[in-house]
Amino acid sequence: MPKSYLPDIPSLLLAIPRNPITAIGIPVVFGMMSGSSTGKAVRGKWYKSLRFPPGRPPEVAFPFVWSTLYAGMGYASYIAVHNYDSLSSRSADRDRALISTGLWLYYGQLALNFSWSTLFFSKKKIGVALIDSITLTSMSIYMTKLFHNATDGATTWFLGPYCAWLLYATYLQTGTWWLNRGRNIARED
Repeated sequence: MPKSYLPDIPSLLLAIPRNPITAIGIPVVFGMMSGSSTGKAVRGKWYKSLRFPPGRPPEVAFPFVWSTLYAGMGYASYIAVHNYDSLSSRSADRDRALISTGLWLYYGQLALNFSWSTLFFSKKKIGVALIDSITLTSMSIYMTKLFHNATDGATTWFLGPYCAWLLYATYLQTGTWWLNRGRNIARED
């Protein structure tokens, strides 16, 4: 049985995804909040002066893609907690530990996801935002693996697209950092 090195997940953090409305609503609302300042930023002088790698989608795609991914991520947390609650035998301790650790990662990656927009658009720290993106992607892939093992893959249908998009977003972030390193980029907006 795998040992969790994290404390048990607090009741409040278990309660949020027990209801599918709050499970989906929390990441969607926080995602909308973190993206609310990007509209102004992408029209600004600093953002327009950046160089981007090939394959960048149009800006209008981002709100739709992210809203869908946040909803899927939230629903995956609902499935994970539903499985957590349905585990009753002692042999289920392994799955409880996987889900508990996965939920810690879930909330951690939400925080990293929320902070990325601030780091990139508000603080204009492309390198720090890249570190955030790499950590977020790694954490989300591991979370997906833990949930997958504990839910017989039910959560992967919802988290797989999120992980794929994070890999793509990290490619974009890496390319943006690489193409703009050492440049004197306009800072005023």
